[in-house]
Amino acid sequence: MDESQLIEQLKAVSFPTLGHFLEEGFSDPQLRAMVPNVKVVGRALTLKLVGADAIAVNQALAQIRPGDVLVIDTGGDYRHAPVGAVTSCAARCAGAVGIVVDGAVTDLLELREAGLPVFARGTSLLTTKLHGRGDSVINQSIHCAGVTVQPGNWVLADDNGVLFLDTASAVAVIEQALASDSAEPGLLERLRAGEPVAQVLRV
Repeated sequence: MDESQLIEQLKAVSFPTLGHFLEEGFSDPQLRAMVPNVKVVGRALTLKLVGADAIAVNQALAQIRPGDVLVIDTGGDYRHAPVGAVTSCAARCAGAVGIVVDGAVTDLLELREAGLPVFARGTSLLTTKLHGRGDSVINQSIHCAGVTVQPGNWVLADDNGVLFLDTASAVAVIEQALASDSAEPGLLERLRAGEPVAQVLRV
């Protein structure tokens, strides 16, 4: 399967359906969509952010390629927001399809108005600073909301949550998940028609 075909399949599948067939890669439920009604399929550009350093965020933004999702490991700093209106605009203009922050974001109204999907634990008025410390790391293994994320991992995210997947894991379940999605409308129709639950759901 080539990458373009896999991308189309990932865009088509219901992400919660993947939860029927996978156990690993799902972020903590506290990570949620700050911009509602979105669906993201992209590749992780990772940033391990140290010391609430806005310069490091800018350096990561400069490396974004079309189709990337900027994934930020804040090292447990849930108070300083590394993403706001300018960050979102810069990411979108570089071709990013989303941003995932294991922490807080700011400028919520502006983020929603801009429309770029952004996922975080919450919001904050306290933001990162232009420190230029030099000890943050771009495109190495990070930890984000309970998941180890490698550069280039698939990032699948919608209003229900965030899932990080390698290609092999995605390929292994995608056909089965799409088949499950195709069967679901028929099950719902039978339930609404009054067919016994035990019969429809094979209890």
